[in-house]
Amino acid sequence: MERADNPPRPAGQSSVDLLIVGGGIMGLWAAVHAERLGIRGLLVEAGHFGQGASGGLLGALMPHMPDKWSDKKQFQFDALISLEEEISALEAVTGLSAGYRRAGRLIPLPKPHLRQIALGHSQDAEAHWRHGERRFHWHVLDAAPVEGWIEPSLAESGFVFDTLAARVAPRALIEVLCKFLATARHVRLAEGVAVESIDPDKGLARTNDGDIRFGRCILAAGHRSFPILDGLTEGRKSSLGQAVKGQAAMLKADVEAGFPVIFRDGLYIVPHENGLVAVGSTSENRFDDPLSTDGQLDDLLAAAVAMAPVLAGAEVMERWAGLRPKAVDRDPMVGAHPDHPSLIALTGGFKVSFGLAHRLAEAAVREAVDMSRRFNLPQSFTLASHISVISHKT
Repeated sequence: MERADNPPRPAGQSSVDLLIVGGGIMGLWAAVHAERLGIRGLLVEAGHFGQGASGGLLGALMPHMPDKWSDKKQFQFDALISLEEEISALEAVTGLSAGYRRAGRLIPLPKPHLRQIALGHSQDAEAHWRHGERRFHWHVLDAAPVEGWIEPSLAESGFVFDTLAARVAPRALIEVLCKFLATARHVRLAEGVAVESIDPDKGLARTNDGDIRFGRCILAAGHRSFPILDGLTEGRKSSLGQAVKGQAAMLKADVEAGFPVIFRDGLYIVPHENGLVAVGSTSENRFDDPLSTDGQLDDLLAAAVAMAPVLAGAEVMERWAGLRPKAVDRDPMVGAHPDHPSLIALTGGFKVSFGLAHRLAEAAVREAVDMSRRFNLPQSFTLASHISVISHKT
């Protein structure tokens, strides 16, 4: 993988204005925003870029339900809209494709009461899913908008077809971000650099490759961020987050790339380019091996074939398992630590990371630039909000 044409840092110790710890989707977007703002930064990753949850298979970009509108749902809506433009701009610069497509989402409705709920959501979408002149819809249909994709008998009361949902190829997007950063003028990249400890008050990170002094540090190390944040948080009654295992598979099938994502009861079936279809994912709070696949994935594949019979007999190209960061209050965790303001969290995305990472990372970087001016995040996304939750648990 290409690297930025920057002089090597001195052995033993280096100094940067902004240190970004973690080279997954969050950390890479943070590096992109730092580069755009001309911040002298360093992104370090213990392994290789995108090797954790960011190197998964699904890439589904799903909006919240359009009812009970809130600042959190508005933030996600705006992020899902702006991601399309962000990816297009990076693809133009790098010449690579991130496999992005606004293909929509198809949800079968097996019961009459679910259709009635969906009809209410359709009105909510007309009111809230608006961006300038663009309108996105939550259609309630008697039949699927495409033939030969979903089993009609599983939708006795019709279908929802939402036109806002999209998908991206996770590894392709990681490659696009890395290629953009390979020619960065202000931000340097380093793989194989494991951060062993962070002292935010001294502005010092100890790594397996020497000490790094920093003005600000963005901690974007996925689930590995939580133990570091826990160690800096006094009076907490539980951890700030946990790792949740997910399993998925990639199939090779005769499926159109433009088909909508199928979603039902936690099962995602995501068509990608070149006849590839991703199926997932599990959410396992308890597990023995974080990187192994097992019968739970087999069950998902069987459910996918029942939902989309065209997948019967499809070749399984890859089985994948990994750990996703789930913050204690479920929402993403972003912002300066109340007691250590030079340390800024950027983690906890769980299942929404690819749709929100570019906006969350921008918030983290802008807070690092000007600690007195906070990016307009939903309050429940802030690190301070999550700390408040675990400080008041009984």
